[in-house]
Amino acid sequence: MPYGTRALSCFVFLSFIGFRKETKVYMNDLYEIFAKNVAELRAERKMTQAQLAALLNYSDKAVSKWERGEALPDVIVVKQIADTFGVTVDYLLKDDHSPEERRPIADERQTKRNRMLITAMATMLVWLLATFLFLVFNALPQASLSFPTWLFFVYAVTPSCIVLLVFNSIWGKRRLNFGIISALVWSLLATVFLTILMVASINLWQVFIFGIPGQCIIMLWSGLKKSRNVKELQNAASYAAPSSSVE
Repeated sequence: MPYGTRALSCFVFLSFIGFRKETKVYMNDLYEIFAKNVAELRAERKMTQAQLAALLNYSDKAVSKWERGEALPDVIVVKQIADTFGVTVDYLLKDDHSPEERRPIADERQTKRNRMLITAMATMLVWLLATFLFLVFNALPQASLSFPTWLFFVYAVTPSCIVLLVFNSIWGKRRLNFGIISALVWSLLATVFLTILMVASINLWQVFIFGIPGQCIIMLWSGLKKSRNVKELQNAASYAAPSSSVE
């Protein structure tokens, strides 16, 4: 083989080896960038790997491999992950993110904050009504009242629990409902007890006995388990961000 041909062949071979090395380094960097972005987005939404896997119809082992940088899902799954977290596909494959790209995450946090504020305002409306009734009835002649006006604040506890239960059922976590229901039951019993005590002067403490089987029912109810896949899918969906347009 002529010397020039051998030299050209060596050059092509070395160029090919160099290209393969550069490609391998780039792919390794891409794996690490994707792994970091997915792990950060999942942590920000307080999702587990199992919840994300259930939402994507994959195993938690696959998600674990992605977050360790050992594998990269196909483009369809990458698109699903981007939609799940409300970011673009480009966001998942880039190391540096502009403030505009982080905006969907900030919008989701603002949405959660707004929901908490709405729930708090709805609860405060109950206490505002109780305060209004307290002031109005407190201004009346005491002889015309058959009960102390401070009972209005006691009466506000049960409706407050109902408001919290409604909003938490819409936006919150299922397990928190059982604590609210427990507070609802005991506040209702306390309301009945104090009303009878203040109006009829009868110490009917036995009314609290109803709370014991009621609390047992609530505890047993909270122990009911859904199917693992269904439960993880519902939990993951509750953490997922609203879909955004992907470039």
